[in-house]
Amino acid sequence: MPSLPHDAEALPAGQAHADHDDRRAAADDHAELPVPVSAPMRHAKVRAFTDHTTVGQVCVGAGGSVTIGCACGMTLTNGPGWSLDEHIRLHRAEARFLALSAVAPEGIPRLVPHPAPGATA
Repeated sequence: MPSLPHDAEALPAGQAHADHDDRRAAADDHAELPVPVSAPMRHAKVRAFTDHTTVGQVCVGAGGSVTIGCACGMTLTNGPGWSLDEHIRLHRAEARFLALSAVAPEGIPRLVPHPAPGATA
């Protein structure tokens, strides 16, 4: 017979702890709530993810440069003050930001204004 965690109590078969039943009831109450993220925002996030995946193999150049391609066509690289990993993470974050900003609901409070002040479309 498998051992129970030190704080677990064994119950007769077919019985569940009261808090388990309470959690199930709470989950059932929330089953009718709408999904909090809109479909356009979900789709934008997925597009950003798929459009900005790394492709090919890492290339190590003379002088210690390290590069890899992105599906969008940009070459990601390390630099004097950043690693290739940091460039990949920044690139993906910027892509997500731009994609989500483009479809964000009007009037949603923003940390970063979009479009940026003075930007032209």
